[in-house]
Amino acid sequence: MTPFNPYHGLVIVETLLVGPQGETIARLALDTGASSTVVRNALLVTIGYDPDSLPRTVNFTTGSGVESASRVRVARLYALEQDRLDFTVIAHTLPPSASVDGVLGLDFFRGHILTIDFQKGELSLV
Repeated sequence: MTPFNPYHGLVIVETLLVGPQGETIARLALDTGASSTVVRNALLVTIGYDPDSLPRTVNFTTGSGVESASRVRVARLYALEQDRLDFTVIAHTLPPSASVDGVLGLDFFRGHILTIDFQKGELSLV
């Protein structure tokens, strides 16, 4: 079980990202409405990836319209007591005012059982 604040506007998941030049903790919003996991460009750069050097291969819809972004295969993504190796994320420039570093999308949850208990403030993924 992973605790979360059930009274906060977003369900935030502390997520470990590992790349060729280090690791960092990202604050990702759990988003079952997002088909893919999205991570702030700047965080990917700090762990050794250069999203700007990759072709923009994916179009996705945001609240402000259709955006184009690069896909990055991170060496490791660890969240909710689950490991994903060579996991593909979408690299995106988020506004500085964003309170999160991206979203943890359905691609992370597929094939598993996600339980969100708002009474206890607990998440589980099995």
